[in-house]
Amino acid sequence: MEHNHTWEEGELPKGKKAVTSKWVFTIKYKSNGDIERYKARLVARGFTQTYGEDYRDTFAPVAKLHTVRVVLSLATNLEWELWQMDVKNAFLQGELEEEVYMKPPPGLEDHNAPGKVFKLKKAIYGFKQSPRAWYHKLSTTLLDRGFKKSEADNTLFTLPSKEGIVVILVYVDDIIISGNDKVGIQETKTFLKSVFDIKDLGELKYFLGIEVCRSKEGLFLSQRKYTLDLLSQVGKLGAKPAKTPLEDDYKANRKGELDNKPFEDVTQYRRLVGKLIYLTITRPDICFAVNVVSQHMQAPTLHHWNMVTRILKYLKGAPGQGIWMGCNKNTELVGYCDADYAGDTKDRRSTTGYCTFIGGNLVTWRSKKQKVVSLSSAEAEYRAMRKLTTELMWFKALLKDFGIDTPKPITMHCDNQAAIHIASNSVFHERTKHIEVDCHKVREQVQLGVILPCYTESEEQLADIFTKGASTKVCEYIHHKLGLVDLSRP
Repeated sequence: MEHNHTWEEGELPKGKKAVTSKWVFTIKYKSNGDIERYKARLVARGFTQTYGEDYRDTFAPVAKLHTVRVVLSLATNLEWELWQMDVKNAFLQGELEEEVYMKPPPGLEDHNAPGKVFKLKKAIYGFKQSPRAWYHKLSTTLLDRGFKKSEADNTLFTLPSKEGIVVILVYVDDIIISGNDKVGIQETKTFLKSVFDIKDLGELKYFLGIEVCRSKEGLFLSQRKYTLDLLSQVGKLGAKPAKTPLEDDYKANRKGELDNKPFEDVTQYRRLVGKLIYLTITRPDICFAVNVVSQHMQAPTLHHWNMVTRILKYLKGAPGQGIWMGCNKNTELVGYCDADYAGDTKDRRSTTGYCTFIGGNLVTWRSKKQKVVSLSSAEAEYRAMRKLTTELMWFKALLKDFGIDTPKPITMHCDNQAAIHIASNSVFHERTKHIEVDCHKVREQVQLGVILPCYTESEEQLADIFTKGASTKVCEYIHHKLGLVDLSRP
């Protein structure tokens, strides 16, 4: 910290208060569970800061995990390189704009000068504005280098040249570098090392708990270690595996003796569901089940806890399952959307589900209950189409930043003929006059030639598992189509 010129000693001015700090010790592990290193970090007690005095804006963007999967799919299809870098003590690089004082940390107190404080020039961990200061420093450095910031995702930076393109994706202190300009990538890595204290981790293998395995045929994403750690924490490593995340006849709001009995440890329920939500990054097969149990965080019952237990037993059956991205050498965009009409027996709201593919590889998926009650299945499906439309519009803008144009209309698969007719024509009758204006964004994009609704048989609707609990046979068929595999199985 002294080498980084983080602070300068001085007296505390009148009317100012000094923030205290503490040392935090952690152990960093590798993906296989081995100890990587022991880590000590000085953390400020940021909760003692006062808004307007020693901090103001705190917002700082991090990479969307959708964008991460898009970059990985493009790198696989276009045979780009994938590198990972880690910034050492990233927040210490950010420069503070506010006047902030800190008491000497434990071990550095000078008993001969009890009134001495540190005036901070650089941000340290724990301060509310530290993430913003670091992002501002990094983005300014990259923009001065000639990179362009993506409007679709502010953590994505691109540097096109005659030789190709260099892509940088930032998630706080973790950086993914990709592209087909090999010389440009090497120069960028050298430049970042000269500006920041940064560590080159080599080829991308482990990112935010996601394990990445790459070969000439494609790329495999999984959270095997995360899943096994989760099962170990809740004592389910020896549980009997379940074939599906939900029972075939499940009902989240079932009325029975045990179903209405409150679950006592609400904190445990919330913590466990939160971990399952993070697991959906590479496990679309549990997306709908996790969506159902996450709706009852406020007052879960024993029935809801049994549903969570069922998901854990399903994970026990295939802890190493993940997404396979093949090298298909194209960047075609395709979307699937579906809706379960009035699926919730309590409030009769429908559930929207969709998934998108780039170059034949699954990159995004969603399962979400609609905010209003739909009066018909056509209306429910039309609302699902609107959600997918906004997703595809974002994809189109994102791919443009990579230098990839999509002149042809993007195919949108839907299994409801009435919804497709509403999207393609200015229909106005009793069934459609109440639909909000924002839903007609679909019709506008169809007329502009951005998307092309296409009818698909219900058996071929891949978004089906994001709207309802499916049977074992249906799950196996759709999982295969989505590219879900378990490489750890023989």
